[in-house]
Amino acid sequence: MPWSWRYEPATSPAGPVSQEFPTQSDAETWIGETWRELLDGGVDSVSLLEDDHVVYGPMGLRPE
Repeated sequence: MPWSWRYEPATSPAGPVSQEFPTQSDAETWIGETWRELLDGGVDSVSLLEDDHVVYGPMGLRPE
C-alpha cells in the first residue's frame, strides 16, 4: 500500500498529493527533509495518507 502526503494550503481546500512512498518511514523522512520548501510554496499543513485513508493530520508546517 503506497504512502503519500496531501498538501493543505491555508486559503483553499485540500490540494494535490505528493509522490508515493513504499513505507510510512520513507514518507516521514521525506517530509522532514522538505517541509520548509513546501511551506515556502504555500502549503500550511499536510496529512499522511495510506492509499486514500488519512493516517494522521492535518499537521501544521509552521514552527510554533
